[in-house]
Amino acid sequence: MSDYQIALIPGDGIGPELTEATLKVLDAVQQRFDLGLAIVKVEAGDACFKRRGVALPEDTVEAIRGSHACLKGPVGETAAEVVVKLRIMFDLYANIRPIKAYPSTPSIRPDIDFVFVRENTEDVYKGIEFMLDDTAICLRVITRKGCERIARKAFDVARRRNKKRLVTAVHKANVMKLTCGLFAGVCGEVAQQYPDIAFEEQYVDAAAMRLIKGPQKFDVIVTPNMFGDILSDEAAQLVGGLGMAPGANIGEGFAMFEPIHGSAPSRVGKHTANPCSMILAAKMMLDWLGERHDDSKCLVAAQAVEDAVTETLRKGITVPDFGGKAKTVEMAEAMAEEILKSSQTNGGNVLE
Repeated sequence: MSDYQIALIPGDGIGPELTEATLKVLDAVQQRFDLGLAIVKVEAGDACFKRRGVALPEDTVEAIRGSHACLKGPVGETAAEVVVKLRIMFDLYANIRPIKAYPSTPSIRPDIDFVFVRENTEDVYKGIEFMLDDTAICLRVITRKGCERIARKAFDVARRRNKKRLVTAVHKANVMKLTCGLFAGVCGEVAQQYPDIAFEEQYVDAAAMRLIKGPQKFDVIVTPNMFGDILSDEAAQLVGGLGMAPGANIGEGFAMFEPIHGSAPSRVGKHTANPCSMILAAKMMLDWLGERHDDSKCLVAAQAVEDAVTETLRKGITVPDFGGKAKTVEMAEAMAEEILKSSQTNGGNVLE
């Protein structure tokens, strides 16, 4: 009997290749930690749309609804019909995107380790647009509820990380005085409830510059939806690109995990895509399951995945983008070997 049912969307483009690689790592942690993951593949995205005329079928939604979590590969041109729709449908209000330097990657500094906590259901990404004569209008929706819960999530993340214990609210309240003004004001109010966590504010343009100038100074960055999307992509380039960037979409009772990049159709079949983004997303999934269900096996398994990623990269087993010769699945196989090797080294004790 399985402990957790995971809905898996392989995605488009390089998605199936990343999925194959990620499953090899998950198979290794299953074997070592006996997690009881029941992984159920479901379809969504461009290929699904071509086959069935809909990018997100109802049977996929029902399978996701009946699962403990969802893991997905990148989706192509139908991303808004799949990813954005699922975020809103399941009220996955917090988009968590860690930015961390790993060995043997083209990171600009080895001490980069911070995380974006991005509001995930509001802002211009609600897609409320219309034409008025010759004028295109987009509505930016920012609510107090949305600001409060994303600010609280950011401070909780900073407290749990227990590193610099700093939350930086990024906005543009000097121009968008009502929408960003509400976001900034609420973040300041919530900050008063976390006296053990330092708080600061930065305008989005200044934050974009400071990510380049001093990324090591950040801990947790909390943003409205669109700013977080743009800045996290910029920040990923500091640590080797989007192939090193996982993401989590978290709600009150459900979560979806994914690489933050697109489907890269030009690279399909070359088997050179970096699998770390989706493998680290699976690591985040194990962390979330462990925390939500008070399951120490999941938490230890999550750490084992990250350790395997670190050690594999340290050994120089990387894709050509990083100067290596490994194919996508070969990187994953090396990580799986690291996980199983650690089990043998420690005598099979799953909670060492």
